[in-house]
Amino acid sequence: MKKNLLKYLTICIAACMGLQACDKNFETLNTNPNASATPTPAFAFTKAQLDGAGDVLQLLHGTMQYTTSYNDVAGFGAKYILAQSGQSWPVFNNAYPREINEVQQVIGQVSGNADQVNLLSTARIWRVYCFSRITDLYGDVPYSEAGKGYTEAIYKPKYDEQKNIYADMLKELDEAATALTAGKTTFGAADLIYSGDVPKWKKFSYSLMLRLAMRMTKVDAAAAETWAKKAIAGGVILNDADVAKVNGYVLAGQDINKNPLALNWLNSDYVKADGSSNQEGGKYQDVFIDYLKTNKDPRLGVLSVAWIGGKADTSFAVQKGMSAKLGTKPADFGTYSEPNPATILQLNSPYLLLTNAETNFLLAEAALRGWYSGTSASTSYENGISASMRQWAQFGTGGAISTNQIQTYIKYHTLNTAGTVAAQMEQIHTQFWVGVFPNATEVFANYRRTGFPALVPNTYVGNATGGKIFRRFLYPATEQNLNGENYQAVIARQGADEFLTRMWWDRP
Repeated sequence: MKKNLLKYLTICIAACMGLQACDKNFETLNTNPNASATPTPAFAFTKAQLDGAGDVLQLLHGTMQYTTSYNDVAGFGAKYILAQSGQSWPVFNNAYPREINEVQQVIGQVSGNADQVNLLSTARIWRVYCFSRITDLYGDVPYSEAGKGYTEAIYKPKYDEQKNIYADMLKELDEAATALTAGKTTFGAADLIYSGDVPKWKKFSYSLMLRLAMRMTKVDAAAAETWAKKAIAGGVILNDADVAKVNGYVLAGQDINKNPLALNWLNSDYVKADGSSNQEGGKYQDVFIDYLKTNKDPRLGVLSVAWIGGKADTSFAVQKGMSAKLGTKPADFGTYSEPNPATILQLNSPYLLLTNAETNFLLAEAALRGWYSGTSASTSYENGISASMRQWAQFGTGGAISTNQIQTYIKYHTLNTAGTVAAQMEQIHTQFWVGVFPNATEVFANYRRTGFPALVPNTYVGNATGGKIFRRFLYPATEQNLNGENYQAVIARQGADEFLTRMWWDRP
């Protein structure tokens, strides 16, 4: 296992504290004698990775109908309760002071030094990853002026148009991947994703490029094709060994060193592991469990348990999902399926960021569009399914799915190449929904772009969207008070700050 993350975190926090500005004439009082005036790039990069990966959106697991709760507050993502609209603020509030500022610090420290080109390039790639999540949730966001409070005293950054953000992110990925150079200094063990492996960072960059390119298919198909082809030519993640994931999480110690999804789920619901003491009322949703059962999916027993007689049971027959329409605790609550503590709830498991399952499903779509000839749409689709099942072997002893199980599933779920393009798109992206789980943030973006899987919205009483699945998150209320002029400008340009307002790439 890599060096304990705590070492990097502790030093990084001290380094970041040194960035706090001192008022005139109060330098001595406001200077921490134990802090560094200049952050160490490696430690700041570790912290940026932990924060960028750790901002898990549990509510989107409900929105994408993986999970739900009878509790209206905890069930916001599955019920869209108007009174809980503020649950869409935290990504914006957390990302800028944490990972965006941190990675900006790294970039500032390593720029202009040819020997540190790999440090700069990997930081630029990570910056794109972090910003892509923010803009894909909110639309137009602070970008070009973001993270410049320390360096340029810009405390009220303007909101950039999403189309311009995308253009710059793609440019950044292209330049960073090209600049990566074998033999130059890397972050080494401070890099929690690839330990400084340059070829793998190139693949991550081009895979992000493919993800962003395909996001533009409805709004700028020509640019989407150009960038998708560039990404494919550069080399995307196809092998299990190249999957982008945060490694090195641990079972005990500080929470930041634990798998963030497992930690959040355990803390909110599943720590007692008895099926009935779930304090937030969470369970898997019937839509997800029913799909897995109907299709005899071998992932069901890997991902899900039902508590029978006080014991975790992974057998198909006993699995059942809970309806998102429930507003009170059902009498049989303890019998509904929930995440498997032996696999997906392991605190020391890796956190998957971008997998070969995702890239293969996107390549299948690209092949359908005539943008990719390396394999057929059918082959890439099957490769995506296979990769999505193999990945669970990393999650405890109960995660392994045999080759025979995988091949049997594919045999009965082949891509209908005789069907229409729309029908094939539905097959591909329904498998995307299952195969990219638990990355609900990416699935939410892909769903808005493609419309698949064909989820039926929840018309729960008191919802904020008129019974429709929302299209974006709301800007935090603090933006109206602290950055009011720029907030009003973005509303005038993008549209009302509402859940159903569509962003640039999200078109009917």
